[in-house]
Amino acid sequence: MRAIIQRVKYASVEITGEIHNKIEHGILLLLGIEDADENEDTSWIIRKVSNMRIFNDEEGVMNKSLLDINGEILIISQFTLFASTKKGNRPSYIAAAKPEIAIPKYEHFLAEWEKETKIQAKAGVFGADMKVELLNDGPVTIFMDSKNKV
Repeated sequence: MRAIIQRVKYASVEITGEIHNKIEHGILLLLGIEDADENEDTSWIIRKVSNMRIFNDEEGVMNKSLLDINGEILIISQFTLFASTKKGNRPSYIAAAKPEIAIPKYEHFLAEWEKETKIQAKAGVFGADMKVELLNDGPVTIFMDSKNKV
């Protein structure tokens, strides 16, 4: 499981010309899923993202987590995080899970996020053509891969 974490002032996702979901101060999480991902990968990403100290404290030091600031989260499925660019100019997405595997894992991730953090998981629509707008705060952008946790 791969994730791009972006600290944002706001973020929204538009589908077919309508705002589907939006957040204020918090995290935009782009989430990529592969066949090999298991519940342990989901739990690890959730723990890391929710507790990552990337928000400023009173002295302007990144010392607070999303949980500490009662922030919001917008979670967008992003199969392109598994793009392979080794050969040619057209990325290959063969490592990304196919929808029949990825959709249940994505839905499980959303449910587990809410269960573990008590923060509503605002999301896009899996497989939809989405327009994501954000104001990256910092900028703070972090890449994580649950297979590289050791």
